[in-house]
Amino acid sequence: MSLLQTAQFLDTVVRLEHLPKDDLPEIAFVGRSNAGKSSAINVLCERKRLAYASKTPGRTQALNLFNLRLPASAMGLHASDTAREDNDGAGTVAPRKADTVAPRKLAPVWIGRLVDTPGYGYAEAPIHTKSQWDRLAGRYLQARKNLRAVVLISDVRRGLTTLDGDLLRWVAPHIPVVMLLTKADKLTHQERLRAIKAMKAKIKTGELVRSEAMLQCLLFSATHRMGLDETRELIKVWLLGSAEAQ
Repeated sequence: MSLLQTAQFLDTVVRLEHLPKDDLPEIAFVGRSNAGKSSAINVLCERKRLAYASKTPGRTQALNLFNLRLPASAMGLHASDTAREDNDGAGTVAPRKADTVAPRKLAPVWIGRLVDTPGYGYAEAPIHTKSQWDRLAGRYLQARKNLRAVVLISDVRRGLTTLDGDLLRWVAPHIPVVMLLTKADKLTHQERLRAIKAMKAKIKTGELVRSEAMLQCLLFSATHRMGLDETRELIKVWLLGSAEAQ
């Protein structure tokens, strides 16, 4: 079982003060409405309905939280449970019959969390949606101390939009970002090569206001399972690296 397959729904939060008061590292998924964010989360976690796409994209303004854990394992009996010694009062030490202790399992070890943020930039969303997004998702990206990395979902056929560029500016410079160029299966092989080359060129020239070390891009397709292993490995490194550093 991979790390992301352990994802379990935790809560839906509409106010930042309702976020968990712990220090678990968090990976945020952000993206323009209809870019395939929910599909990406579901396929990465090998779940069909973990993340839901709103029937009216752009209207749902909430953070959905999913906890990740290390797989629980059976724990055998401790030596102290199975062999205790008593002093018989004569200066000799004799083993006492082992206590009967039922095998037990370790409690789940929660190591991090995925945060599904509201989609942004949908043309038919109410006019106040942008300010709602700014107050919730925008402030989360700027101020949440648990945030360790961001997965930005962008439709490869649209290229980097102005809104995508604006979103990158919300994220603090020390937070790494991976841009998943989704729906790559809709392009030919040559078109995919040109798209990824163009995006990497923008990163290298500094057009996206982030260094190459802090911004990566990957071709991704939920239906053709393209880019899954690379994305999962990045998230694993971000989470386990953060956990080991604490």
